[in-house]
Amino acid sequence: MEILNQISETLQKGMAPKVKELVSAALEEKISAKDILENGLLAGMAIIGEKFKENQIFIPEVLVAARAMNAGVEVLKPLLAESGVESKGTVVVGTVKGDLHDIGKNLVKLMLEGRGLNVIDLGVDVSPEKFVEEAISNKAQVICCSALLTTTMTEMANVVKLANEKGVRDKVKILIGGAPITDKFCKEIGADGYEVDAASAADTALKYCAG
Repeated sequence: MEILNQISETLQKGMAPKVKELVSAALEEKISAKDILENGLLAGMAIIGEKFKENQIFIPEVLVAARAMNAGVEVLKPLLAESGVESKGTVVVGTVKGDLHDIGKNLVKLMLEGRGLNVIDLGVDVSPEKFVEEAISNKAQVICCSALLTTTMTEMANVVKLANEKGVRDKVKILIGGAPITDKFCKEIGADGYEVDAASAADTALKYCAG
């Protein structure tokens, strides 16, 4: 469908008003909201994710593309609710207790939304209790913890420990990331996964949600 390709390409250029216009035009052509979402908007965001991973584009381009995607989703929202389109999963994201850095966390959130996942953003300085409580109450399949400081990364171990204590470790995967984090640290604390960039984190989270 030519118009779906146009939506994807326009989104990648970050042209929010044009994306809105094309989404409305696609609806007039009787293309389903689900199709427009998956084969237009999310397809475009997936390409943005890949390009970001390959260092072909940078944070500003990701942000404008995400803004364009959100503009398109706004048009579709009422129709998606009516047609009962399920999100592909729920992910809780936040920066760990004692850490106030949010650029990495915000990028992960954008990439997760770009994969069609429902994201509960807890912000920064998030306690282990908050991570686990929100995951349980929102029936999330994944917790994403971010840290930028070596002094706060140990809080990730507390999130894993608390998830074990609450008996939800078999239901919720814990994905960690941030500048000081390594695969070795991930294994040491018993988290499920570590990813080096936001796009890879979103890919892994999507796999976890798919089971």
